[in-house]
Amino acid sequence: MNACFPRFLLQAEFLSGISLQPKNCAFSLFSNQKRRYCVIALSLSAKPTKETLVVVGGGAAGIYGAIRAKTVAPGLNVVVIEKGKPLSKVKISGGGRCNVTNGHHTDNVVLAGHYPRGNKELRGSFFNVHGPIDTMSWFSDCGVELKTEPDGRVFPVTDSSSTIIDCLMSEARKRGVVLETGKTVTSVSAISGCKFSVKVEKRTVGYVEHAEANYLMIASGSSEQGYKLAAKLGHSIVKPVPSLFTFKIDDFQLVELSGVTFPKVRAQLKLATVQKSIPTLTQVGPLLVTHWGFSGPVILRLSAWGARELSDSDYKGTLHLDFVPDLNLEDLKSLLIAHKHKFAKQKVPNSFPSEFGLVKRFWRHILEREGLDGDLLWAYISNNSLISIASHLKNCSFTVKGKGQFKDEFVTAGGVPLSEISLNTMESRIQSHLFFAGEVLNIDGITGGFNFQNAWSGGYIAGASIGNLATASSLEEETV
Repeated sequence: MNACFPRFLLQAEFLSGISLQPKNCAFSLFSNQKRRYCVIALSLSAKPTKETLVVVGGGAAGIYGAIRAKTVAPGLNVVVIEKGKPLSKVKISGGGRCNVTNGHHTDNVVLAGHYPRGNKELRGSFFNVHGPIDTMSWFSDCGVELKTEPDGRVFPVTDSSSTIIDCLMSEARKRGVVLETGKTVTSVSAISGCKFSVKVEKRTVGYVEHAEANYLMIASGSSEQGYKLAAKLGHSIVKPVPSLFTFKIDDFQLVELSGVTFPKVRAQLKLATVQKSIPTLTQVGPLLVTHWGFSGPVILRLSAWGARELSDSDYKGTLHLDFVPDLNLEDLKSLLIAHKHKFAKQKVPNSFPSEFGLVKRFWRHILEREGLDGDLLWAYISNNSLISIASHLKNCSFTVKGKGQFKDEFVTAGGVPLSEISLNTMESRIQSHLFFAGEVLNIDGITGGFNFQNAWSGGYIAGASIGNLATASSLEEETV
């Protein structure tokens, strides 16, 4: 066998019963290594050559879509090209547990409302075709036992992302999907007959492969590679910016509060570049104090909904926190005055109304901000100080000086505009037989399993659409 013959075609030959012929090739591949050059032709001896799908990216959307395409059209050659380790984001997501989807939101409109980019477009058929219940059923049918936590997040009962990875890889092998790692699709171009010329480079310098594909699915996540390929094929790109990140706060006293959590706060973000009121820049949820600033679901949601505005503001602004959102200002004042009368002989730092639900470290932080002495008794605290404390609890401001990175769930806002895609099929409106799925599109969700659901839904729809086209093409050839 010629040494220049690439491994993924050898595997395709073994899996599909394809024979090598020097003539009449419908699929060809050219390889050059330094100055060496060879031409290999691939065809069927008795039937026309099977069609080929090349998937760019071995992440959740790419692997899931490849499996679906091969399930619908078993005779389709499906090759996934991945430059690194497949499903690497699945591995680290959810702290290594993999938040598969969200089981509490199945209504299309409600579900779409969890996507800062895509909340209007995804209200249609997208989740009807393959939503959270379908995702859970698919993994369950493949032998993965899932659990839904109180907040709606769905995990494998093993609490290990390896369970999800093993399932996907097993299904891909079972269906005959060919996975090529350590390679990158560096260029694509449309050629006659709704085909694509695909340039693949190995990590080994000087080794290049050229292949023809009948279908192309770009599922490369937030990699610049996918944006370049999409642009090469005529698509515009919405500038990618980070989403889902923590806030760096300019307050040295916060270091002492590192690790303190609040089950529920109301957080409002004010940015100099935003003059109008944007409802989504106010969020309610749990907050975590870190040694660099703030994290937790409420901050991550703010970063997602305000991703573009924060980018335009160079990640600087003012964060207003309400630490007791279920109590109004007058209630706070009344509780403080009542506490003063009841515990007059106690020191102020040692007690506070239990209705506040605060930890003592934070209470003392508030007192320090007020400049109140640690030995002050409740009997001697002024009403003006109580009013000021209440005001601080309801509206405590912090200066945001930059962004951190939420590594496990890092997501990008931006990519191929949804207006250039048919969400019913995930096919490009610009280039026939070109499909997209996952984060390469201008879709991103908040935390809680929504970003993976976008990957499963988009991959499934794209894979099914390609499989149906390949099946129809095969039937048409058989009747000729």
